[in-house]
Amino acid sequence: MERYALYINGGWVETEETIDVLDKYSQTTYATVAKASREHVDEAISSATKAYRKNQLSPYQRFEILRNVSTLMKNNKEELAYTITKEAGKPLKQARTEIDRSAETFLLAAEEAKRIHGEGVPVEAAPGSEHRMAFTIKVPVGVVGAISPFNFPLNLVAHKVAPALAAGNAVVLKPASKTPLASLKLAKLLEEAGLPKGLLQVVVGSGSVVGQQMMDDERIDLYTFTGSAEVGLQLKQNTGLNRLILELGNNSPVIVDKEADIDHAAKTLAGQSFAFAGQVCISVQRVYVHESIQERFLETFSEQIKQLLVGDPTDATTDVGPMISVSEAERAETWIHEAVDKGAKVVLGGKREGALLEPTILTDVKPEMRVVCEEIFAPVVSVIAYTDLDSCIEEVNQSVYGLQGGIFTQNIDTAYYAAKRVEVGGFMINDGSQYRVDLMPYGGVKDSGNGKEGPKYSIEEMTEERLIVMNLR
Repeated sequence: MERYALYINGGWVETEETIDVLDKYSQTTYATVAKASREHVDEAISSATKAYRKNQLSPYQRFEILRNVSTLMKNNKEELAYTITKEAGKPLKQARTEIDRSAETFLLAAEEAKRIHGEGVPVEAAPGSEHRMAFTIKVPVGVVGAISPFNFPLNLVAHKVAPALAAGNAVVLKPASKTPLASLKLAKLLEEAGLPKGLLQVVVGSGSVVGQQMMDDERIDLYTFTGSAEVGLQLKQNTGLNRLILELGNNSPVIVDKEADIDHAAKTLAGQSFAFAGQVCISVQRVYVHESIQERFLETFSEQIKQLLVGDPTDATTDVGPMISVSEAERAETWIHEAVDKGAKVVLGGKREGALLEPTILTDVKPEMRVVCEEIFAPVVSVIAYTDLDSCIEEVNQSVYGLQGGIFTQNIDTAYYAAKRVEVGGFMINDGSQYRVDLMPYGGVKDSGNGKEGPKYSIEEMTEERLIVMNLR
């Protein structure tokens, strides 16, 4: 059994208390990780503050370090993927894709480190300023507090750490306690790539201790958080005037129009609804299907889902592995039973064994059911019939969330009409809500958060614009 230490001020710190990291398929202990105390968190923030003030890397130096990390990730792809599969229960082929994306995220951030720039400001056009010249520069915000979730233990960490370092900041990272190993391995790669000590700290522990102390510490200048809307709201309420990048909950809607390519829609949605057991912020959760094609869509959708292999995530053929814990699978099962008791029908799946929950289709659901109006974060999709596009969009927009959504249709007018009216941060046409590439702006509206991820866009959030005016007389 491997034992992992905290990464503070460029050194590996052991602690008396540890956290067990479970193999999510067997539910046995896979590794142990040092558990941070309040003193460790204070030391980490102090070290980050000092390192930020001392280590002013040039843009090209940042580029080289981040590019090196991207290469190291590719060279260690199988080891990193296996780690994610064990600690998160993510099927191996999906874990391998996550490593590829993480390497791409670091490379994108590396390139953006060389493109950070300000602009000229024509102050000389103002009366009395004829002999002045002005321009802006971008400066780092300082210390970034990064709090990441379990579902992408490396790539969502990469989306926080890589842009922060590219912008010239120091980072204090708190990974999810259920999946901290990939973050600690990333720290080793950054160390190997040449990152000066102190610019990255990795502290592992509970949200009530580590997360709370990070939230309370005024030395952290910006928080970037992915997680629940409830915790995001706490951050917003308790961090004063500090900047925030919040990527929160969602219950992604996708419309299947009467003019859709049904086979394409069904195949796409089957893959995007159940990847990583539906534990993705933009997993398809609500599918609104025109009543004239509902029967055919359900038949095709069900056949596609039946082809998904459910089981051991270390098997390279597995499509759907376990959920992050038995308790989360039990929660999702309870929501399914609640919906059925109130009139919903289970078209496919619905059975649970330990942390494994079968891919599930529900119909005859009502808007107030938790499987519809809340974020289920499980391999469960509700298929809802509609007759009129406007009323469908109105129902879609009743959600408190608005991260990403989509529509399948061969009618460009219908596609654009929906895109203008569905209240989300990103809208996909003839694709599911789960489409994402790492260079695009990614973020939501309403209770799905604010700010954008994507290296270019995160760097904008993680820098300050400073005006410089020169009096030339």
